[in-house]
Amino acid sequence: MSDDAVFEAKTYSRVDWHLIPFLFLCYILAYLDRVNLGFAKLQMMKELSLSDAAFASGAGIFFIGYFFFEVPSNIALKKYGARAWIARIMISWGIISGLMMFVKSEYAFYGMRFLLGIAEAGFFPGIIYYLTLWYPSSKRSTRTALFVAAIAVSGVIGNPISGAIMDAFSGALGLAGWQWLFLMEGIPSILVGIWVFFYLDSSIMEAKWLTGEQKALLARNLEAEESQKTQVRIIDAFKSGKVWALCAIYFTLMIGLYGISFWLPSIVKAFGVKSFFGVGLITAIPYFVAVVGMMILSYSSDRTGERRMHYICNVTAGAIGLVLSGVFASNPYLAILFLSIGTLGVVGSMPIFWPIPSAFLAGTASAAGIGLVNSIGNLGGYVGPNVPIWAKLYSTNPSASMYIIAFFLVVGAIITFFAIPSDLYVRVGQAPTRKPTTPASQHP
Repeated sequence: MSDDAVFEAKTYSRVDWHLIPFLFLCYILAYLDRVNLGFAKLQMMKELSLSDAAFASGAGIFFIGYFFFEVPSNIALKKYGARAWIARIMISWGIISGLMMFVKSEYAFYGMRFLLGIAEAGFFPGIIYYLTLWYPSSKRSTRTALFVAAIAVSGVIGNPISGAIMDAFSGALGLAGWQWLFLMEGIPSILVGIWVFFYLDSSIMEAKWLTGEQKALLARNLEAEESQKTQVRIIDAFKSGKVWALCAIYFTLMIGLYGISFWLPSIVKAFGVKSFFGVGLITAIPYFVAVVGMMILSYSSDRTGERRMHYICNVTAGAIGLVLSGVFASNPYLAILFLSIGTLGVVGSMPIFWPIPSAFLAGTASAAGIGLVNSIGNLGGYVGPNVPIWAKLYSTNPSASMYIIAFFLVVGAIITFFAIPSDLYVRVGQAPTRKPTTPASQHP
């Protein structure tokens, strides 16, 4: 390895260690505050006299607020800087998440979930865009995987913690377990949000922990990639057919993610598990599988530069897993096995998906395009929790919702096959390019 290659590797390693663990922590807190509702449901539905339909509507209405404020939030992040804007997002959602403990009625439940969506709008696409300010596309899938792995890790760690909080604190100081859950998982977001303001840098040039040579290298690599892109205006993001195709693909993926996330604790509870902590331990299994599989898939995608078929194959396998989890729903062991495959198919596809938009969008168009894809795609988060409710209207089969979610995942795979160019490769060490015509072994 040449001296230049060694210097570059050390530089990116330094960036990795400074950014990725911290962003990972932020997203764990974000995802916990978003989906701990699945655990709170096990207790709060009875206390607040909420129906399954009301719960699904409240779970989904989060994404309506999210939708309207996503793109403006991402543009504001570019204007005001990641440090101030991400801190604002985390502090506001932490406050609102904690205030969920005071919900007393169905309409208050809807209102607080809507406000939580507004508060959190822009966080995930903001971080995805933030990574584009440090890494070229060829180096982003694995880093995105490390960030997105927080979804799975929040399930591995957070689900048992959520269950333990509800078991240990139910009735303490006259508060129910679900109230303690919202309070105790909201406070850390506020504290880390304050930390964000003092820790993150909004650009390479602000980073005092990098040398001048390291900053120049990072900036040079990004400039080389930007020169390959032609769409640089906000309007270009809205005019791009590929962006709208990506919106549709991500919409199907989010149906899968939130269809699983919000109902998994209830599915496991129906196996006959008594304690909330026990439910948390069992629901951690699919997420653990997703963590391991995600890292393997992302490494393979970065190594080869190929995104499209990695996505198609993984999401299709996830759809098959969900179908089989329904077929074997009466066998808890097989059901969890296939739910694990389904979870990997959904969660593991996210880091493969996200390098694609930034492969052909540059500048402000990249921030707007990523925000557009995430906001429209996340409307699938409204559909996903409601699928089991709608399925009951047309089928008495309790597994019908899994089959419907699997169908949407397959639709997403089909759109990917036809809408994403098969020759769009992002090879390690190169800017986004078309698939080489000479053998891969002849390319660095």
